[in-house]
Order: sequence, then C-alpha cells, then structure tokens
Amino acid sequence: MNQIQTPDLTLAEPARAKAAPFVKVRDLKVKFVSREATVQAVNGVSFDLARGEVLCVIGESGSGKSVMMRSLLRLHPKKRSVIEGSMLVGDNEITTVSDKKMTELRGSTISMIFQEPMTALDPLYTIGDQIAETVMRHQKVDRDAGMKRALELLELVRVPSPERRLKAYPHELSGGLRQRAMIAVALSCNPSLLLADEPTTALDASVQIQVLVLLRKLQRELGMSMIFVTHDLGVAAQIADKVAVMYAGRMIEYGEARDVLVNPQHPYTKAMLASTVKDQHKGEALEAIAGTPPDLRALPPGCSFAPRCKFAVDACRAAMPEPVSDARGHYARCIGVESTGGALRFAAPKPELALAG
Repeated sequence: MNQIQTPDLTLAEPARAKAAPFVKVRDLKVKFVSREATVQAVNGVSFDLARGEVLCVIGESGSGKSVMMRSLLRLHPKKRSVIEGSMLVGDNEITTVSDKKMTELRGSTISMIFQEPMTALDPLYTIGDQIAETVMRHQKVDRDAGMKRALELLELVRVPSPERRLKAYPHELSGGLRQRAMIAVALSCNPSLLLADEPTTALDASVQIQVLVLLRKLQRELGMSMIFVTHDLGVAAQIADKVAVMYAGRMIEYGEARDVLVNPQHPYTKAMLASTVKDQHKGEALEAIAGTPPDLRALPPGCSFAPRCKFAVDACRAAMPEPVSDARGHYARCIGVESTGGALRFAAPKPELALAG
C-alpha cells in the first residue's frame, strides 16, 4: 500500500439501530473474458447494507472495489464479462432483471458518482441541461420542470450562483464545482442507493473535505444507503458505518467501522493501517507492505495475501480460509484469526513455522 497522507482516524458515528438489509450481495463473482486471458476481478463477495447506512470499501488499486460496485449498476460489457451470485437491491435482483427494468433502476433507485467528472459529464451540454435531462427521463416531466429541479439541486449541493452555473459548460467550472454538479446529477431522482467511486481523489485536500462533509450530510438528510469506494483510510473513518477490506477480488475483512479500523484482525488490514500517516503519530516510521498484489489472471492457491504476509505458513498457501465471525458481525478471512469470548483475536503463528514474507 502506498503511504497515504490521511487525517486522524476520527470515526463516524455508528448506525444507531439494526435494520433489515436493503442491499444483499451474496457470493458475487465477476470475471472478464478475452482471447488472451480470463481476469478474476471479484471472487465471492458477500455483504449486507441497511437503509441509511454507509459502507466504505477500501483496498489497493486493482483489488476489485470499483468492479464490484459497478456490478450493482450492470455497467460491465455483456460480451466480455460473466457475473455470478446474487445482488438484491430492495426487491430487485440485479443479476436477472430485464435491460428495460435496469434502465429504470439506474438513477431512480441506484445512482453513481464517478471518480472524474470531466469524463462523466458531457462537454457539449450545459450543467443545467445534463441535470434536467436526467430528471425529465426518469420523472416524465417537461423541460421547465426539469430545469427548475436542476436549480434546486445545485442549491442543495451548495454551488455558488446556481442560476449562472446552470448555463455553464463543464470546462468552465473548477474541479470541486464539477464534482458537486455530478452529485447533483446523481441525486436528481432521489435514489435509495448512492454509489461513489473515489469521488474526491482528483480534488485538492481542502476541497476533498468539503465534498466529503457535503456527501455525508446529504446522505443523512435524504436517508440514502451509500457505498463509498476509497483507498484512503482517513476517509473511511470519517464517513463509514461499515467497512469492507478487499484484496485480489475478495472481501477479506468486514464489519462495523470501529471494529475494523480500531481492532483490525487480518494482517493486510493491519499492514494498511501501519503504512498510513496519522496525525497523532507524525514523525514515526511507517511499515511498507512488501511485494505487489497478485495477477488476477492467475491467482495463487490459498490466501492471495500469503506471498506478502510476514505471518504466512504452509497452510495459508494450501486453501483459502473461511471467514471467522464474532457476535457483532465482524469477520476476517485468515487462518490466524479465531473467535474467542465473542470477539475476534489474531494469533500469529510461531516464528519457526512462519514462511518468509
């Protein structure tokens, strides 16, 4: 993991009450097939998300975070991708609904904020036209009503001089304002599930904070569920109710944000935290994670992190361990993790048994 400058891990407030899941993903597998190779991008991911909860998915680039999330919108090319498992959003099984139904769900039930607004926004149309078009298509209203709603949305996401910005083209706005415009597009039809694919990565640090605060505020006010993909642990700590850690297409640790970020159990999660700059530990040496992620075209047998793990033993390379869970739903996929007294505990192998990392 790269050494990432993040703010102090001041955790968001946890969800206040247990609720029935609005999003249920079970054993999701996504692979991309070409003449040259088959890429196993997502390998058996499962999780639940209740209404109004925020799930942050963290991990290195290429770990399958964005592929997993885009599967919920069925954005992968049909001819080159194979999706298995179940993705239930409300009463809709995403893997089997018709193309027509999926088109209806996009925007109205599930919406997405992309990483780079300059590639997501059409440079030939004004911001107002692009927001209004989404409203007109899904809510079956005329252009006047669509533009009125567009103005309301720009005000909602705190774009200054919103009347003037309606007539602006994407290249005429700063990066932060373009991202706010993208948020306005995503919120235009009051979605129940908001997907955010590293929406602050290309922004300056001060603008990142503004956008994060805005997203969290809007998510709470509108009662949306949200899946937020990031590689920044500080971001996850600030906005997440739940955290999922992905590595080589697998979800290797998952649970309440406080459990995963304060009491990590998987060696990869521990290593990410150790390689992250935190305000209260400035000046201390960081622990870099040795090696590189595996090739998704030829995953190693057993635990994919074993070749980089300083605790790995022969058994780690033999078979992928099953997740071990505690009473709170915190789980980790590691042979060294056990559930003791209702909590997870990592018991490192004896040094003489450990293989070189």
